[in-house]
This record gives sequence, structure tokens and C-alpha cells, in this order.
Amino acid sequence: MATNPPKGPGRKGAIRQRTQVLNPVIKRYVKRDSTTGQFINVKSDKKPFKGVRKEK
Repeated sequence: MATNPPKGPGRKGAIRQRTQVLNPVIKRYVKRDSTTGQFINVKSDKKPFKGVRKEK
């Protein structure tokens, strides 16, 4: 049987091992692992990922 999550805020702050960058060709944000540099995920809408720091 499923349980409810703990009370209060879930994740606090940014996810440290992930960064995101805007792909200018497809105009979508791409998430990548900052330790290996491997691309992980592409956002389906044009909004940035929540809680993931942006690259310059």
C-alpha cells in the first residue's frame, strides 16, 4: 500500500550533479551530468527544468 510523502518541502536547493543548457537549434533545455558531460534528458516544453542549475 502506498504511503504519503513526508510533510514540508521536498528537495531543498539545486541538484548538484546536473546542469542544463538551452539548445539554440531546437529551442529546448537539455539536462546533462556535470561530472561526465553526458546528455541525460531534453525537456518536452520550452520551460527550463526546475531545481537544475543553468550553464553559461
